[in-house]
Amino acid sequence: MLSMKDLKQRDASLFLEVSCQDDSPSLPLHSSIVLFLLSYCECKSFKVHLVSSNPHSSQTLRSQLPEFLDVRVVVMESLPLLVQGCRLPAVLDESGRLCRAGLAVVLRHIINKSIETEPSRNDVQALLGFKKTCLKACAEVSKWTRLCEIDIPSAVEEHLRNPSSHEPYPTPSAILSLEQRLAEPVKVHNDDKIRRQKLKQLRQNGNVSSAERSVHSDLGEGLELKAALAKLSIAAAPIPTTRESCEIRKVKTNDLPVLEHVFAEGLYFTLTDVVLLPCIHQYLSSIDSHAASTLQSLPHLLGWYSRVQKVPGVLRAAETCGIKLIVPDKLLPIIDGTPAENSPAGHLEQEEETSKQLPFVGGPRPTITKLKESGIEAAFSDHPCPEWSIPWDSLPEAINPTEGKMSNIRTVRKRQQLNNLVAMVTQLAKPGCTVVDFCSGTGHVGIVLAHALPQCQVILIENKEESLIRAHVRSAELGLENIGFIQANLDYFTGPFHVGVALHACGVATDMVMEHCIQARAAFVISPCCYGFIQNAVKFTFPRSKKFQDTLTYKEHMILCRFADQTALQLPPERRLIGKQCMGLVDLDRSWSAESHGYRVRVMTMEPETCSPKNNMLVGRPSWEDDRTSTCGSL
Repeated sequence: MLSMKDLKQRDASLFLEVSCQDDSPSLPLHSSIVLFLLSYCECKSFKVHLVSSNPHSSQTLRSQLPEFLDVRVVVMESLPLLVQGCRLPAVLDESGRLCRAGLAVVLRHIINKSIETEPSRNDVQALLGFKKTCLKACAEVSKWTRLCEIDIPSAVEEHLRNPSSHEPYPTPSAILSLEQRLAEPVKVHNDDKIRRQKLKQLRQNGNVSSAERSVHSDLGEGLELKAALAKLSIAAAPIPTTRESCEIRKVKTNDLPVLEHVFAEGLYFTLTDVVLLPCIHQYLSSIDSHAASTLQSLPHLLGWYSRVQKVPGVLRAAETCGIKLIVPDKLLPIIDGTPAENSPAGHLEQEEETSKQLPFVGGPRPTITKLKESGIEAAFSDHPCPEWSIPWDSLPEAINPTEGKMSNIRTVRKRQQLNNLVAMVTQLAKPGCTVVDFCSGTGHVGIVLAHALPQCQVILIENKEESLIRAHVRSAELGLENIGFIQANLDYFTGPFHVGVALHACGVATDMVMEHCIQARAAFVISPCCYGFIQNAVKFTFPRSKKFQDTLTYKEHMILCRFADQTALQLPPERRLIGKQCMGLVDLDRSWSAESHGYRVRVMTMEPETCSPKNNMLVGRPSWEDDRTSTCGSL
C-alpha cells in the first residue's frame, strides 16, 4: 500500500483508474489510452499509480502493463486532496501543488514531457498537430474534442457493458459521427501543392474511380498516405518536390481533386488517433465475429483502423500494452465504399449548424420593450462596500497585477476589479473554507485570496497550461502554503468547495461556473464577460430561467447578448446605456435560474463603474445558509 510519504517524490505521479467488477480488475478506456500513449512515446517520466477500490486484486494488472513503467497500486483515500478532487486520469507534479486532470490535458502533458526528454522524437511532436492545438480546446466548447475525448469512449464502454443480442448491432451515434467525419474531404494547411500532385497522379493513373482510390489508399498506395507518413520523418516514399507542369499549375484551385481522410484529423497522424485507436479497437473486436453487416456500414472507419496500423510505432506500442490489433487483411475485404443506410449523413453538420448563433435582425429595443411589457426590467442591487480597497501598497510585489506588459492604466483597473471580487468573497468565506478560482488565468484573483484568507484553502482551475504555471511561480515567490493549482476543463474538477469565484468568465463560462457552484451547493461571485459568445451548450440552453423562456425566443435572447457587449467607453453614451441594460437583463435571467435552485442572487455593478466595460457582478449564496454581516472583510 502506498503512503502519503511515498507520493512526495521527485518524479511526477500519474494516477489511472482501475475498474473492479466481481473482484475482476480491468482498465477503463481512458486508462488504456494513457498507457498506449506512454508506450508509443516510450515515456518514463512518471510513476504510475493504479487507483483501485480493491488493491489486492488489482495487483495482477501490474504484470500486464508495459515493463518500463514504475507501477504501484493505491486506493482513492490515500491520494493527495488535489487528486481526490479530480476525475482521473490525473498527474501531480513534483511540488505536489499542481495537478493536471482529464484525458486530453494529461495526454498533451505526456507528449510535452516526452519531447523535453527526447527532443529528436519528431513523431511525438507531430502528435500535437498544426500549431500544437490538437485536442487543446476544451470539450465544453469544442464538439470535436467532446466527440473524441468523451462521447466515443463513453459510447464504446456502454456498448461493452450492454451488448445487443440482436443483429444488426445498433451502431452508437458517436461512432456514426466519426464515420461521417472520416467520409468528408479534408483541408490541411497549404494543401494546394498536394492537391496538384494528386491531380497529376490521377491523370497518370487514368482517373481511377473513387472506390478504387479508397482501396489503393488503404493499401498504402495513395498520395495522401505517403504525405502523412513522410510528415513523421520516417522511411517513407517522399513527396515529389519538382515543379508541376504548366498544364497542372493552371488548373483552378476549386477544380483540384479533394484530399481524402487518412487519419482522424485529416491528413496526419495526431493525438486524436491515439485516443481513438483503443476505443475503436475494442468496439470492432466486440462485433467482428458476429456482426459483419455492422462492419460493412463503417467502411471509412475500417479504412482508418487499417491505416493507423501502418504508422511506425503503433504496432509496437499496442503489443506493449497488450492490445491485439485486428489484422488489416481481415478488414479490407469488407470495405466496399458504400455507406450504410444508417450512415449519419449530415449528422455532425446538423449538430454544428443548430449550435451556431442565429442571425441578428434589428436592434435590442423591441426585445427590451417585450420584456418590460411582461414586467421584466434590469435591476441592480446596491454595492455593500463601494469604497473598500485592498491595501495594495503594503502587499508583496508578486501579488500586484503588474506582470508582463500591463500598462499603468490597466493595472489600476485590474486592481479595482480585484477589490470588488475579494470584498465579496471575504464576506462569504469562513475559516476552513475551500475557495475555487475558476478560469483563473495567471492567478490575479486566487493569489490575492490565498494571501487574504490564510485560514482557507484556495484552488486555481485553468485550462491554459502557460497561465497556470505563471500563477504557480508567483505563489512560490510568495511562499503561500494554502494554495493549489489544477489544469483541467471545469467538468473534471469534482471536489467539494464552499465559494466559487471567476473574474470575466467569457460567454458560457459564466454559466458553467454558476452551474458547478450550484451542484456543489457553494456560494459564488462571478464577473461575466463576452456576452456575444453566449450560445446553447450541452448542459443548458438560453434563456436560462422560466420567466425569460416564457417571454423570449432563443433568437431574441441572443439579440440581448449581442448588444450587451456594446459597453466600451469609446461608444456614445446612449449606446453604452442600452448595452448596460442588456447586460443587466442577461444576468437577471441567470440570477433567476440560480434562484430556482434555492439561491439568493444579487446582480450589482462593480465600483467604480469605469473599472471595466463588463462591470456586472453576480453574487449568490444558498438560501438555506444564515445571512452573514454585510461588513466587508479586511486584509
